[in-house]
Amino acid sequence: MTDRLRWGVLGAARIATAKVIPAMQQARACEVTAIASRDLSRATEAARALGISKAYGSYEQLLADPDIDAIYNPLPNHLHVPWTLAAAEGGKHVLCEKPIALSAAEARQLLDVRDRTGVYIQEAFMVRTHPQWAQAREIVRSGRLGEVRSISGYFSFYNDDPTNIRNVTAFGGGALMDIGCYLVHTSRFMFEREPRRAIGLIDHDPRFGVDRMTSMLLDFGGAHSVGTCSMQAVRYQRMQILGTGGRVEIEIPFNAPADRPCRLFVDCDGDPSGAGVETLTVDTSNQFTIQAELFARAILEGTEQVLPLEDSVRNMECMDAIVRSAASGCWEAVR
Repeated sequence: MTDRLRWGVLGAARIATAKVIPAMQQARACEVTAIASRDLSRATEAARALGISKAYGSYEQLLADPDIDAIYNPLPNHLHVPWTLAAAEGGKHVLCEKPIALSAAEARQLLDVRDRTGVYIQEAFMVRTHPQWAQAREIVRSGRLGEVRSISGYFSFYNDDPTNIRNVTAFGGGALMDIGCYLVHTSRFMFEREPRRAIGLIDHDPRFGVDRMTSMLLDFGGAHSVGTCSMQAVRYQRMQILGTGGRVEIEIPFNAPADRPCRLFVDCDGDPSGAGVETLTVDTSNQFTIQAELFARAILEGTEQVLPLEDSVRNMECMDAIVRSAASGCWEAVR
């Protein structure tokens, strides 16, 4: 293996071509060498636009390329596990878009193939690597907020396009899978433990069948996380972390801009008017670049990943409980 991880990309999804691939190309330890699409002309066009040397007309061809060390999988949700399994069986490391699977049971298949093949598999929760989340976590750990009792979040945008994969049930669409997973993941990240049980409330779109709005309550034992995600509401996102002595508000928690600094608001004064709020500025960074760099370094240097695969399975267990609760109308244990 070289001193740079050689990447192949499955599909020409917009998140890949517009955000992740350009960010990967800025990472010192990464080289994007190939892209594949079921439509060769689409792969060729994307390769030309992004300066990628190889274009393939099938995913199988890309996985057979011996010069590729790792795969980035941004395919629709229902294809995450099948193609991650195929890549791992071929000896390729995999960075797979969230959600890593459609259920915890499906995600556990990846643990088996990882252990058998020895490859690295990681879910692409890029927020985990952004400095603003690291700083928020350090504030919590410092005790400045007192005992953290509540985390609340909202993540929404408007999309009622019937052709969009997020509105197709067969593709694993819906608000919880697309954006609600962030609310679950970051709550677990900040509390640094797992919830015991969950309540979910889901509103399904009568046309598409997907959940257009999901609300959740996670019981962390003496602390709660509450959140709502929606695909048919005004574009918005915020996270609040409340303790007995203060709070932290993350202004743009998930789609952190790569072209300007981020801001955290720390309030240990409690003045409802916000007079005592301290604004912390986090230097400009690209969370997709950081994610790719850290994943590549872990592989090249044989060190631990930022986000172990077991964490992804636990996140899916929480999401499973939310879905079960919405159906039963009761608290559901996180298994």
